[in-house]
Amino acid sequence: MALSSSSVLSGGALDLIAAWFRALSEPSRLRIIRALESGDKNINELADATGLTQGNVSRHVQSLADAGIVGRRREGISTVCYIADNTIVDLCENVCTSIQQRLTAKAQRLTDPN
Repeated sequence: MALSSSSVLSGGALDLIAAWFRALSEPSRLRIIRALESGDKNINELADATGLTQGNVSRHVQSLADAGIVGRRREGISTVCYIADNTIVDLCENVCTSIQQRLTAKAQRLTDPN
Protein backbone atom coordinates (compact mmCIF):
# COMPACT_ATOMS: atom_id res chain seq x y z
CA MET A 1 0.00 0.00 0.00
CA ALA A 2 1.61 3.22 -1.14
CA LEU A 3 0.86 6.20 1.05
CA SER A 4 1.05 9.77 -0.12
CA SER A 5 1.85 12.52 2.33
CA SER A 6 -1.82 13.50 2.27
CA SER A 7 -3.12 10.00 3.08
CA VAL A 8 -5.22 9.76 6.19
CA LEU A 9 -5.43 6.39 7.86
CA SER A 10 -8.12 5.36 10.28
CA GLY A 11 -7.21 4.45 13.84
CA GLY A 12 -7.89 0.80 13.02
CA ALA A 13 -5.52 0.88 10.06
CA LEU A 14 -2.82 2.50 12.18
CA ASP A 15 -3.33 -0.18 14.84
CA LEU A 16 -2.77 -2.89 12.20
CA ILE A 17 0.36 -1.16 10.94
CA ALA A 18 1.70 -0.81 14.49
CA ALA A 19 1.00 -4.52 15.15
CA TRP A 20 2.89 -5.44 11.98
CA PHE A 21 5.93 -3.44 13.08
CA ARG A 22 5.69 -4.80 16.65
CA ALA A 23 5.97 -8.29 15.19
CA LEU A 24 9.27 -7.20 13.64
CA SER A 25 10.66 -5.69 16.85
CA GLU A 26 12.16 -8.96 18.10
CA PRO A 27 15.57 -9.92 16.63
CA SER A 28 14.70 -13.63 16.75
CA ARG A 29 11.73 -12.98 14.47
CA LEU A 30 13.99 -11.19 12.03
CA ARG A 31 16.28 -14.24 12.05
CA ILE A 32 13.29 -16.44 11.23
CA ILE A 33 12.26 -14.18 8.36
CA ARG A 34 15.83 -14.17 7.07
CA ALA A 35 15.91 -17.98 7.18
CA LEU A 36 12.61 -18.17 5.27
CA GLU A 37 13.89 -15.92 2.49
CA SER A 38 15.64 -18.96 0.99
CA GLY A 39 12.44 -21.03 1.00
CA ASP A 40 9.85 -22.79 3.12
CA LYS A 41 11.11 -24.53 6.26
CA ASN A 42 9.62 -26.60 9.03
CA ILE A 43 10.02 -25.68 12.68
CA ASN A 44 13.04 -27.98 13.14
CA GLU A 45 14.80 -26.47 10.12
CA LEU A 46 14.09 -22.98 11.42
CA ALA A 47 15.48 -23.94 14.83
CA ASP A 48 18.66 -25.22 13.17
CA ALA A 49 18.96 -22.14 10.94
CA THR A 50 18.44 -19.62 13.74
CA GLY A 51 19.98 -21.35 16.76
CA LEU A 52 16.69 -21.02 18.64
CA THR A 53 14.89 -23.84 20.41
CA GLN A 54 11.87 -25.39 18.71
CA GLY A 55 9.63 -23.90 21.38
CA ASN A 56 10.99 -20.40 20.81
CA VAL A 57 10.67 -20.77 17.04
CA SER A 58 7.05 -21.87 17.42
CA ARG A 59 6.26 -18.92 19.68
CA HIS A 60 7.87 -16.39 17.35
CA VAL A 61 6.27 -17.95 14.26
CA GLN A 62 2.90 -17.58 15.99
CA SER A 63 3.52 -13.85 16.45
CA LEU A 64 4.62 -13.46 12.84
CA ALA A 65 1.60 -15.45 11.64
CA ASP A 66 -0.76 -13.33 13.75
CA ALA A 67 0.62 -10.27 11.96
CA GLY A 68 0.16 -11.92 8.55
CA ILE A 69 3.88 -11.91 7.79
CA VAL A 70 4.44 -15.67 7.95
CA GLY A 71 2.09 -18.46 6.96
CA ARG A 72 1.99 -22.06 8.15
CA ARG A 73 0.72 -25.31 6.72
CA ARG A 74 0.69 -28.87 7.97
CA GLU A 75 2.65 -31.50 6.07
CA GLY A 76 2.23 -34.79 7.85
CA ILE A 77 3.37 -34.24 11.41
CA SER A 78 5.41 -31.13 10.55
CA THR A 79 4.43 -27.48 10.43
CA VAL A 80 5.97 -25.81 7.41
CA CYS A 81 6.43 -22.05 7.51
CA TYR A 82 6.69 -19.63 4.61
CA ILE A 83 6.73 -15.89 4.00
CA ALA A 84 3.09 -14.92 3.49
CA ASP A 85 3.68 -11.25 2.73
CA ASN A 86 6.61 -10.68 0.38
CA THR A 87 6.56 -6.98 1.26
CA ILE A 88 8.63 -7.96 4.29
CA VAL A 89 11.55 -9.10 2.11
CA ASP A 90 11.73 -5.72 0.36
CA LEU A 91 11.31 -3.85 3.64
CA CYS A 92 14.13 -5.78 5.33
CA GLU A 93 16.38 -5.27 2.31
CA ASN A 94 15.71 -1.52 2.31
CA VAL A 95 16.34 -1.21 6.05
CA CYS A 96 19.54 -3.28 5.87
CA THR A 97 20.83 -1.21 2.93
CA SER A 98 20.07 2.04 4.76
CA ILE A 99 21.80 0.89 7.95
CA GLN A 100 24.83 -0.35 5.99
CA GLN A 101 25.14 3.03 4.26
CA ARG A 102 24.94 4.87 7.59
CA LEU A 103 27.55 2.58 9.17
CA THR A 104 29.85 3.02 6.19
CA ALA A 105 29.49 6.82 6.35
CA LYS A 106 30.13 6.78 10.09
CA ALA A 107 33.25 4.63 9.66
CA GLN A 108 34.53 7.01 6.98
CA ARG A 109 34.01 10.01 9.28
CA LEU A 110 35.94 8.24 12.05
CA THR A 111 38.89 7.42 9.80
CA ASP A 112 38.88 10.75 7.94
CA PRO A 113 37.45 13.48 10.21
CA ASN A 114 38.13 16.25 7.62
